[in-house]
Amino acid sequence: MAAAGVVSGKIIYEQEGVYIHSSCGKTNDQDSLISGILRVLEKDAEVIVDWRPLDDALDSSSILYARKDSSSVVEWTQAPKERGHRGSEHLNSYEAEWDMVNTVSFKRKPHTNGDAPSHRNGKSKWSFLFSLTDLKSIKQNKEGMGWSYLVFCLKDDVVLPALHFHQGDSKLLIESLEKYVVLCESPQDKRTLLVNCQNKSLSQSFENLLDEPAYGLIQKIKKDPYTATMIGFSKVTNYIFDSLRGSDPSTHQRPPSEMADFLSDAISGLKINQQEEPGFEVITRIDLGERPVVQRKEPVSLEEWTKNIDSEGRILNVDSMKQMIFRGGLSHALRKQAWKFLLGYFPWDSTKEERTQLQKQKTDEYFRMKLQWKSVSQEQEKRNSRLRDYRSLIEKDVNRTDRTNKFYEGQDNPGLILLHDILMTYCMYDFDLGYVQGMSDLLSPLLYVMENEVDAFWCFASYMDQMHQNFEEQMQGMKTQLIQLSTLLRLLDSGFCSYLESQDSGYLYFCFRWLLIRFKREFSFLDILRLWEVMWTELPCKNFHLLLCCAILESEKQQIMEKHYGFNEILKHINELSMKIDVEDILCKAEAISLQMVKCKELPQAVCEILGLQDSEVTTPDSDVGEDENVVMTPRPTSAFQSNALPTLSASGSRDDSPTQIPVSSDVCRLTPA
Repeated sequence: MAAAGVVSGKIIYEQEGVYIHSSCGKTNDQDSLISGILRVLEKDAEVIVDWRPLDDALDSSSILYARKDSSSVVEWTQAPKERGHRGSEHLNSYEAEWDMVNTVSFKRKPHTNGDAPSHRNGKSKWSFLFSLTDLKSIKQNKEGMGWSYLVFCLKDDVVLPALHFHQGDSKLLIESLEKYVVLCESPQDKRTLLVNCQNKSLSQSFENLLDEPAYGLIQKIKKDPYTATMIGFSKVTNYIFDSLRGSDPSTHQRPPSEMADFLSDAISGLKINQQEEPGFEVITRIDLGERPVVQRKEPVSLEEWTKNIDSEGRILNVDSMKQMIFRGGLSHALRKQAWKFLLGYFPWDSTKEERTQLQKQKTDEYFRMKLQWKSVSQEQEKRNSRLRDYRSLIEKDVNRTDRTNKFYEGQDNPGLILLHDILMTYCMYDFDLGYVQGMSDLLSPLLYVMENEVDAFWCFASYMDQMHQNFEEQMQGMKTQLIQLSTLLRLLDSGFCSYLESQDSGYLYFCFRWLLIRFKREFSFLDILRLWEVMWTELPCKNFHLLLCCAILESEKQQIMEKHYGFNEILKHINELSMKIDVEDILCKAEAISLQMVKCKELPQAVCEILGLQDSEVTTPDSDVGEDENVVMTPRPTSAFQSNALPTLSASGSRDDSPTQIPVSSDVCRLTPA
């Protein structure tokens, strides 16, 4: 065994007989084979890959810890005498992988934190370990080349010595790593596995989103705000970092104090904190007026639903029915019928006969798509990496979706089989999007209610039409919603927005999970059924889910501000609201906010567009500017993204009576439903 005490933690993988071929027989001053032990360990929510020689006298101070943001670790650099002799062609060759240890020397970076330098032990100069978060790619050997081997490349383009597996192949190691990162073949080289590539990176981030306990996330933030935020906070920011920022080395060195600014930069176009520039309009602060009191009603019963159906099965008074559903939701016995209309699977004006024919047609269409993936042989699937990846992600996700619900609990549960089959079939329906982790959360309640594979699929497909942009690689839907939410929240309470900005929370990252899967993890399973059916009525306005966010945040405002919560405390507090929010109370508050806005005579054009409200002929008073002390500044959109995404603007100070920026246009609107 290697020296104890260097790296401790839960051992995920361990293999002896893993060799470094130090010289490939070309020199006599080093051992040609160095036997070692390779481990993958889980320690403090971090996964470490550790290789060291099988030498009892090993000095732990020689361990090379490759990490991008530490000033006290080892960096790997090419030996000066070798740099000019090896071109890119050689580096891509098999011989280069065997010989690369001869082209690399190791030197310690200067110590800037007061630590005493460590002394190296010549016998163990090959030892290394690195965090899995720093892994960029893995190169595998060609088939039939003898011992299998792997070459790890880190994100700062450090290439570690090739590890040769003399006592077995490397597949088990790859399988162990795939529990923590998503690996996919490089388009340029099938032997190279890339870490967290494109859409799959987003999938892995959703896995973090859905499964990481709040306390664990907070501990990571307290220990290392920068790293924890990029990996865990909002739970998808590692995808944003990888896909939107790329591998710019300059972004790797940002100090923790700049974490919030960096994340906001990473979400291209998400600009909430604007500076005053030429082109601002001058308007008066808007008084929204008194907020009305709202009460919920009883759920729509099966009897009430039946009374609104004519002799041919058409739904009568559709608008009235939607109003009733919005006010009280549906009784559970009615959901199986009504959800098909709310989601657009059944047209509201269809007859019973037309719906029967539609179901027959959709059943045939579903099973044709299901047969497509069912008929793929194992040999075919070996040559279809995307289908393999989708299947792997789905199997992993299904096995942990709502397992405490009786509908999905236990082993070999038929509900889990249906979840799997519907999600696989959806990959055939929308192969460009395929499957992204988190989508099973949207399907689960639908299957629970429908209790039918085909109906659940088509309801899910309709729901995904609404949610599609949330799961796309560019995450345009998420960016737009965060901007729109900030616009609404600033209009409702500019002082609270200013406080959040002062705590680096103005970008509302903590609402990411709410928006991404429509509060699925914030409310109990039965409450989600009620919440979703209310939102599907599309009443009382467009983007009602954003007003639900405002209602929740407004309910928590007092505690956040009175206790002077900072960035970490705000995140912790919001995460811990899960399963503690009263759905009926929040629905009342959100509806009251919408009615308050409807009664307001004038609002910024941006708010009218977010909520789908029509313009009026009322104009913004722009005279007597010097006489009004309560003046706000707003810029006109200056970019295509800002114009499309409806940017919100920040208050210039933290006091309630300070000038506030609110996006408007020269036309203001009277709020009447569109």
